[in-house]
This record gives sequence, structure tokens and C-alpha cells, in this order.
Amino acid sequence: MSGHGFHVHGPHDHELEHAASGGHGHGDAAEGAGMSVTGKIAVCTAAIATIGAIFAYMGGATQANAGLYKNNAAIKKTEASNQWNYFQSKSTKQALAEFARDTATDDARRQGWQVKVTRYEQEKGEIQAAAKKLEDEAVRWDASSEEQMHQHHRWAQATTVLQVSIALAAIALLTRRKWLERAMYGVALAGISIGALAALHV
Repeated sequence: MSGHGFHVHGPHDHELEHAASGGHGHGDAAEGAGMSVTGKIAVCTAAIATIGAIFAYMGGATQANAGLYKNNAAIKKTEASNQWNYFQSKSTKQALAEFARDTATDDARRQGWQVKVTRYEQEKGEIQAAAKKLEDEAVRWDASSEEQMHQHHRWAQATTVLQVSIALAAIALLTRRKWLERAMYGVALAGISIGALAALHV
């Protein structure tokens, strides 16, 4: 400012004004348009981040379920193994009872051993049924674990793609490249689609 009230522009004043207007040139219309695009990208980024957080939570939940179901399968396999060991013990006792029955010298003893043989045979059938039931349960828990793990991978893929979309949004804001903005929307849509596949167990 001079002593007579004249304002003298420095060589950098124009550049500062240009930067303050978002690099789009002079005038309110240009500045308003720039803010509109920036605001739109910012809102979309917030929405994508929220969806990504939900996908990340679902990914963690399905991974925890997969581990829990795998643990249940292991428990059932152990219980089934115990039942088969019990079955083997009964088979051994039955074989010994059959040997004693066949070598008995009188009918009373032979009948007594036959009663034990019949009982062991019945007990073996019950134990075998219980063991097979436990094995079937283990197979179902394993299948549920695999399904949850597959779903976890889908949620993780969806979350990763949305994170890429957010990165593209940041670059689009910095560079103001239209193609990056379009790429951001496309990648976000792909991430949401993968999330939908996860929700549908596909």
C-alpha cells in the first residue's frame, strides 16, 4: 500500500489467489464447481469407508466362526475316536467271551458266556451308532468352517477393493483428474459387488 492509497500487487499475489480458488481460475462459478466436485468425492469416500468398515467387521466375524466351527469338528472327531476305542474294547471282550463259551464243558457255563456275547454284541451296535453320529457331526462342522472361511475371503476381498477405491479418491482430489474419479466409482462398485457375493454366500 502506497502513501496515496494505491494497492501494489506483488508477483506472487495472482498465484495465491489462484490457489485459494482451488486452481480452477477466477470467479465464483468456477470455485463453486470445484467445491461441488470435492464435496461429492468426500461424501462418497465417507460412504465407502463406512461400507468398508462393515465389510471388515463381517470378515472378522466369519473368520472367528470358521475357527470355532473347526474346533467343534476336532472335538467331535476326538469323541468319535473315543467311541471307536470303546467299540474295540467291547469287541475284544466279545471275542474272549466267545472263546470261553466255545471251550466251556457244561451247558450252564456255555449259556452264561452266550449271554455275555449277546450283550457285548448289542453294546457294540450302540457304540458304533454313537461313533458314526459323532463322525457325521464332525463332517458337518468341517463343512460349516469351510463355508465361513470362504465367506471370510470374500469379505476380505471386498474390503481390500474398497480401500483401493478410497486411495483413488484421495489421488483424484489431489490431481483433479476426471478419469481417476470415474475409476474410484468403478472400483467402489466392484467392492460392493464382491461384498454382496459374500452376503449371499457365493
